[in-house]
Amino acid sequence: MTDKFLLFPYWLTLKIRHCLYDSGLKKVHEAEVPTVCIGNLAVGGTGKTPHTEMVLRMLLSSNEWGMRNIAVLSRGYKRKSRGFQQVVSDSRASFAGDEPLQIKKKFPVVTVAVDKDRIEGCDFLCHPEKLAESRKTRKCVDKSLPAADLIVLDDAFQYRALKASANIVLIDYNRPLSKDALLPLGRLRDLPSRIKAADIIVVTKCPAYIEDWQRIDWVKCLGINDFDASECAGTLRGGRRVTVVFTTLHYQPLQPVFPESGDPRYIYSKKLVLFTGIAKDTPLRQFLSDKYKIVRRFSFPDHHKFSRSDIRSIQAASAANSTAVVVTTEKDAQRVLDCDFMPSELKERMFFIPVQAAFLSELEKAVFTSRLLNLVSSKI
Repeated sequence: MTDKFLLFPYWLTLKIRHCLYDSGLKKVHEAEVPTVCIGNLAVGGTGKTPHTEMVLRMLLSSNEWGMRNIAVLSRGYKRKSRGFQQVVSDSRASFAGDEPLQIKKKFPVVTVAVDKDRIEGCDFLCHPEKLAESRKTRKCVDKSLPAADLIVLDDAFQYRALKASANIVLIDYNRPLSKDALLPLGRLRDLPSRIKAADIIVVTKCPAYIEDWQRIDWVKCLGINDFDASECAGTLRGGRRVTVVFTTLHYQPLQPVFPESGDPRYIYSKKLVLFTGIAKDTPLRQFLSDKYKIVRRFSFPDHHKFSRSDIRSIQAASAANSTAVVVTTEKDAQRVLDCDFMPSELKERMFFIPVQAAFLSELEKAVFTSRLLNLVSSKI
């Protein structure tokens, strides 16, 4: 009873907000081009960036979108810049945000931009000529970009003022909605009932193999019935069919954070110093523990800005373990590069570990691809 009392104000706020949009009392906009929203119901930890990259690879390899202009629009969480900004490969994480910068470096042919106002951001991406005319973009550093033919909206599921052509909602396999709660008692930032707005549900961070009966049991916690594993689809309350697929994360070989300084010999060390600034590092630690002995671990808040004191602590741990490799995540590496005070001896042994999202089966990959392309093509 106490828990329900504590959650009631937040629950009521969300309920009223969604009712205002669902009833039409608050206006909902649509972009001029197809949009793909990749979001979640929880605060971090669902693998949003690897899945955004997976969607980009899928679109870029398709016959329909591979030769067209694809853009990514993000809020650019914790960036220092204001308004609409284009992200370029040599931007700093403090200017663009770590995740947009990571995406731009991996996909240089994709336009990446940040704007807290997603409606305004989509308009500028569709009509880049407005960047030279608008008073709002006087501080926009780089105004040269092609008009977008499709926009991928990063973490915009809660941005109700903009309706996406396709809503992809990510849910952590290890934390089903039925076993979570609204903030502050849990990690949910939105009502579980909002799952009804999803076109595709991606269950992330799964074991490498799960049986069909396990899939059926898992989706029941979402209120999805009649799940057909051969179609990767089930029925939501209300009768609407929704696509549900399962993915896992594949860690890639270590890469130097500072390519000009990194010494690849440290990769073959048996010891490792780990530091992360992400929502949850448990899967990463489990993976690294198979090959390395983690002698020191530093866990910082998500999107943490590394200070001189942080770097000194990491350097001290590295010095105390002279043969250990120092490892962080790819997202953290973007912020590390902003540290102009990084000691040269730490640059030599600092590496990041890339991660890619992958479907558990070729069937799920085919169903996801077909469903996504159909949704965006119908909006042309």
